Amino acid sequence: MTEIHLHNTLTGKKEKFTPINNGEVSIYSCGPTVYDYAHIGNFRTFVFGDILRRMFAYNGYTVNQVMNITDVDDKTIKKSQQEKISLSAVTRKYEDLFLQDLQSLNILRASKTPRATESIALMVDLIEKLLEKGIAYQTSDGIYFDISKSEDYGALAHLNKQTINKERVASDEYDKENAKDFALWKLHSPEDGEVFFDAPFGRGRPGWHIECSAMSMENLGETFDIHTGGVDLIFPHHTNEIAQSQAATGKKFVNYWVHGEFITVEGEKMSKSLGNIFTLSDLKARKIHPLAFRYWLLTSHYRTPANFTWESLSGAQTAYLKLKQTTTNLKTEVSKGIFDIEREIFDKNKKEFLECINDDLNIAKAIGLIWQILKEKEMNEKTKLELILDFDKVLGLKLSENFQGQSLEENDVPEHVLEMKKEHDEARASKNFQKSDELRQEIEREGYSLEDKNGESLIRKHLNQNL
Repeated sequence: MTEIHLHNTLTGKKEKFTPINNGEVSIYSCGPTVYDYAHIGNFRTFVFGDILRRMFAYNGYTVNQVMNITDVDDKTIKKSQQEKISLSAVTRKYEDLFLQDLQSLNILRASKTPRATESIALMVDLIEKLLEKGIAYQTSDGIYFDISKSEDYGALAHLNKQTINKERVASDEYDKENAKDFALWKLHSPEDGEVFFDAPFGRGRPGWHIECSAMSMENLGETFDIHTGGVDLIFPHHTNEIAQSQAATGKKFVNYWVHGEFITVEGEKMSKSLGNIFTLSDLKARKIHPLAFRYWLLTSHYRTPANFTWESLSGAQTAYLKLKQTTTNLKTEVSKGIFDIEREIFDKNKKEFLECINDDLNIAKAIGLIWQILKEKEMNEKTKLELILDFDKVLGLKLSENFQGQSLEENDVPEHVLEMKKEHDEARASKNFQKSDELRQEIEREGYSLEDKNGESLIRKHLNQNL
């Protein structure tokens, strides 16, 4: 296997990846808290996790990826009370919406997606171990982890241990500047309503951090290869995961910590107060296809902040449309004649692609390689097509597929042109071929063309084929 290098947040360095088990990789990806629609910043992290998983599969690894569903915490309980429905009803609603969005972005489903409420027993076991070791302690409102008794607490976030104090915090949301003892278990309070679980140390519910430790170790073992998430989770969430997991087991928790950077919007941090938090539905309303958004994400390195603007996203959609149309044209050309893959050229370019993706997921460089291949005049169409479709196993841009129900381009076609297409289809269905031909010509004068495929007409914008 070709060497793979990843930036490890724990060491702050790019390191050669060495798996625990040869030919296998275990990955835990922090999943959604299902109390609302996920936004584009969330999906940058999930797309990066998907690319990581695809990269390992492309290299021949057997991938075991686990993504948790946080379905009990402060936010989910508050949402269920606001919507006046049960906790399970509200979390399943937003879990289903999240999974639909994953599908829209062509993000592969994880091997397992455990829910926090399904792993309560293991959380209780972990907390009991920490109590027995004297690393956790009980108060009138819950069980807390004593960070002063944790060896190397804060190493992941590169914290100065001198800042550690002896305050406690029951909420999962707290000051990200100072380290504090955190809740492992919250004893039942009136604010939680009907949400509670029985435990030897009192009826209540788990803290957010213990949930991920339990679900990851339950599905991947006490030590596993890679843990992913956004940079916002480095502290306190991932820092606390390490502390409680290693204290409970006495073993190293994770070998490689890989974090994705934020999306900013027009140069500013995403926030509700600024009204700049967007969902996939918001993108679709602007006629931006989810896969064009995926393409835009792939044009910047996962560890570099990406600045979202509607202009840059529109430009990415144009580039993606051109790439998809060019792939379609290659398929058409290949179907017309007999071509042999130029094996030496194919292998050379595949090697270069591997070097890109294995170098800490340098996907932007890999996309540049695709455009370079398309410009190559000495390479035949069959070789170009096979390379692009091979690379798309990692990129996940569905370059070989037509979109069901409508072409990708219909998301960015003016309403009056779509209306002409509708009239054209109706005229053709009623065998009024004179009218359908006239409408087709009008559509072409508007800069679009119709492609008849499997009894449907797909509309496409004329694109400049000079690469």
